[in-house]
Amino acid sequence: MSVKAYDVNSDYVLVAWKPPNTVNEAPITGYFVDRCEAGTDSWVQCNPAPVKVCKFPVSGLGVGHSYYFRVRAVNSAGISRPSRKSSKVTAIDAAESQRLQGTDEGVPSAPGKIVATRNTKSSVFVQWEAPQHLKNLLGYYIDGRVVGAKEWFPCNHKPFRHNRFVVHGLIPGESYVFRVQAVNIFGLSEESQESSPIAVEPALATPSAPYGITMLSCDGSSMTLAWKKPKHSGGSKVNAYYIDKRDADTLVWKEVNLAAVTERICTVDNLTEGTFYEFRIQAANLAGVGLPSAPSMPLKCEAWTMEEPGPAYDLGFREVRGQSLVILWKAPVYTGASAVTGYFVDMAKKGSSEFVTLNGDPVSHRYLQVTGLEEGSSYVFRVRAVNSEGVGKTSELSEPVCAKALPGTTEIVAGVDEETGDVFLSFEACEICETSKFEWSKNYKPIGDCPRATITAKGRTSRLTFTNPDKDDLGRYSVVVTDTDGVSSSYTLTEDALNTMLELSYAIRHPVVPLKHNLNYEILEKGHVRFWLQAVKLSPSVSYRFIVNDKAVTSGEGQKISHDVASGVIQMTVDHFTRANEGTYTVQINDGKAKTQSSLVLVGDAFKAALKEAEFQRKEHIRKQGPHFSEYLDFTVTEDCTVMLTCKVANVKKDTAFHWYKEDDEIVPETAPNVMSGSCALPLPLFSRKDQGVYKAVLSDDKGKDTSVFDISGKVFDDIINAIARNAGASASELVMQCTPEGIRLQCYMNYYTEEMKTVWKHKESKIASSEKMRIGGTAEMAWMQICDPSDKEKGHYAIEISDGVTTHTRTFDLSGQAYTDAYEEYLRLKAAAFAEKNRGRVVGGLPDVVTIMEEKSLSLTCTVWGEPTPEVTWFKNEQEVASNEHTRVTFDGGKFASLVINKVTTDDSGKYSINVRNKYGGEFVEITVSVYRHGEPIPEPKLGQPRTAAAAAAAPQAQPVPPKSPAPAKTPTPSKPQTPAQSAKSPTPAPSPGTKSPTPPRSVKSPTPPRFMKSPTPPRK
Repeated sequence: MSVKAYDVNSDYVLVAWKPPNTVNEAPITGYFVDRCEAGTDSWVQCNPAPVKVCKFPVSGLGVGHSYYFRVRAVNSAGISRPSRKSSKVTAIDAAESQRLQGTDEGVPSAPGKIVATRNTKSSVFVQWEAPQHLKNLLGYYIDGRVVGAKEWFPCNHKPFRHNRFVVHGLIPGESYVFRVQAVNIFGLSEESQESSPIAVEPALATPSAPYGITMLSCDGSSMTLAWKKPKHSGGSKVNAYYIDKRDADTLVWKEVNLAAVTERICTVDNLTEGTFYEFRIQAANLAGVGLPSAPSMPLKCEAWTMEEPGPAYDLGFREVRGQSLVILWKAPVYTGASAVTGYFVDMAKKGSSEFVTLNGDPVSHRYLQVTGLEEGSSYVFRVRAVNSEGVGKTSELSEPVCAKALPGTTEIVAGVDEETGDVFLSFEACEICETSKFEWSKNYKPIGDCPRATITAKGRTSRLTFTNPDKDDLGRYSVVVTDTDGVSSSYTLTEDALNTMLELSYAIRHPVVPLKHNLNYEILEKGHVRFWLQAVKLSPSVSYRFIVNDKAVTSGEGQKISHDVASGVIQMTVDHFTRANEGTYTVQINDGKAKTQSSLVLVGDAFKAALKEAEFQRKEHIRKQGPHFSEYLDFTVTEDCTVMLTCKVANVKKDTAFHWYKEDDEIVPETAPNVMSGSCALPLPLFSRKDQGVYKAVLSDDKGKDTSVFDISGKVFDDIINAIARNAGASASELVMQCTPEGIRLQCYMNYYTEEMKTVWKHKESKIASSEKMRIGGTAEMAWMQICDPSDKEKGHYAIEISDGVTTHTRTFDLSGQAYTDAYEEYLRLKAAAFAEKNRGRVVGGLPDVVTIMEEKSLSLTCTVWGEPTPEVTWFKNEQEVASNEHTRVTFDGGKFASLVINKVTTDDSGKYSINVRNKYGGEFVEITVSVYRHGEPIPEPKLGQPRTAAAAAAAPQAQPVPPKSPAPAKTPTPSKPQTPAQSAKSPTPAPSPGTKSPTPPRSVKSPTPPRFMKSPTPPRK
């Protein structure tokens, strides 16, 4: 944007500018104007909101102060970078400005004719005519533009006072145009006219002198010479060489050739054998003939007769990169006694005389790729030819070459043309000039005009296109851009790469409609069958047809054909799928030049499966018209391991009936099913093998009926057990120990246990099988293992493993050391207590709780006792021992039967009688209440609410009471007289103290199978 100031006054300035050039940017919506006071770097925005026109009055200026102005454009993407600042403007009154400026007021006129000429390969020399009206000219601004582009770029950022300028930093080979503006204190002039387009190339000059003159062969009358090209070509291709000669002992040069020599090799004839000659060479281009080279060393004209080959020559380099390069050379002119069979290449760093041979065996071709170079280092090379006689002369040293890639270097790219399908190699040069050419080679042999490939070039890019590529085209391809600083690249075409490109080429030349999904089918809700495929992309002009069993079908009754361009789907829906629909389905698609087809064979088992599914979906549609199961019966296991049979129902109403059945027997759950909730469940608590069977849920009302069947057996039963084991295993406690009279028991508490769960007990990593020694069992609350009669062999690490089919839950207990010692002692104590309980003295039966008898009758109290050893028997009346006499007779027969007979009872015989049966392991006290009533008195009611009463008949000589089935509880008597032994009142083996605990404290849940003999040593009777 060219920013200028108009109507300069003491307090305001009118700033105007040109809109910027835009290409693809969004439209400009406004501008911001900034000012900066001269002598500072602080820019201040003048307008708070963007102005839409290209001028703006800036006010608030200081009288006599000088300012610069700049403009920023605004669009939807944001604010642009600032423009170039305007010329300095001083805020003074217009009359004062006219007085100070005199008649030179205003901007200068536009500069005159502008001419651009070649300078170097990256710069251009621009000159122009000065404006007709200078008006205190401060200088010029030069702008440049690439030919074909729209945007101008500034070449200088400060006014340049001269009318000639060198523009640097241009792209070699690119074409540019230029324009110039003059500037004074009032602003910028109009732009000059554009210059003519000019390519960026060095200025034309004569080439520098050739050098490195070498003799390649001599036959005694002629010499073959070679030389190196000039280091500077003069901006134009060297197209001719001229050779002069002289005898080494004279100063007069003679022309060898009047006609130009175009190659850097020449044979000089008519020489005198044995004479020494000197040679010099001049190069020529469009600008003329350059200076002659320095004279060569004196060369003797003497015939070569050695058997080894002469020197190779014309060493050059291609594809110079940071770590590699390719060196090429030409074959010796003199081959020696036999043909050249190979070459050795030597290398040394620049300035070093230590050469290294790069190839252990001679190479038969005249190029070698050198790798392993140090980036930035310079190297020199030499080549030695080999024949059957030996190694020949060494070539001249090459020019030093630096292992560094040219800036912007690119490589050859292989590809396939998207329009034609041609396989090609493409190269874009980073540097080029007007005379440059792209020279392609295969295995470093020029391709030239070849029927197998065509070469095209456009601008900086060249393409080698294969006519009909096959295996004969495999190899290493290289390209060199002439008249540049060695722009080159190579590409090795392999068989795999060629096959990949040929496949892509075939696809482009024979286009197909790409498919995301081939022809397939799906069964819809009502039993309709949809045949469909999906293309990656379809155009609105696509055409297609369905073919079924070799007959084209169209939309009509029973089937509908359609497509959707956006999704690429083509489909056909068959409303009623029957056995007649078995066969082959094909879709043929044509979309522009592309075409494709996809087929689906639906016969045999595949068709039967589709037909079965279609019929099922039709039935499902009908089923769902009434009450139905939206989810059939299945099972879940709750956290407390209750198995729930669940289902979901739909399309139900309040009067819809729901019933559960097992093996056709109805199950009536405690809570009636609520179909309106949408789901029903049947709990199966404490699930085990007994719950196997076929369960059925039936849903019915006036709209229809539906049934769901669930067979709990086989795998389903195993799955349920595994689900229970998963919850139970997660809730399982660590193993705890419980001592019993039989041994030591390890217990694992969990939410629920059933023997169907996969549980394994292990001792020292060995599986335990249930036996008399190791008993395995469980209850609903826990699993246990009983170690009967433990010994030291049972010490060690125990574990229980609960498997749910996926995870194994393991709980452990270490039964060794002090834990085993304490447990074993507790086991011995409990075993002794159980033995004592089993063998203590006791009353087995025969005594009543209450006896009522009439006086003058005889009373006989007889019972059976037991104990090992035989117990002692003592009778008491009112806690006083009863002595045997005529009135009261005490007998004990056979160690089993104890009797107390009272003859002719009187009221004095009423009272509380008891019997104490005991031996060394303990005993038992049993009490009997005797009531005697007189003749004529009513039989008294039994005391203490006893269930049974024995009464003696008045006429009978004695009464024998009938004992009750279950003895009533009685307290242990406490004797009050000294003649009764204290030990008779209680068992000699006391019960364990409540405070004494097992080594491993038991949980609140008791053992499920306690031994019968585990009782208190002196329990009360019931």
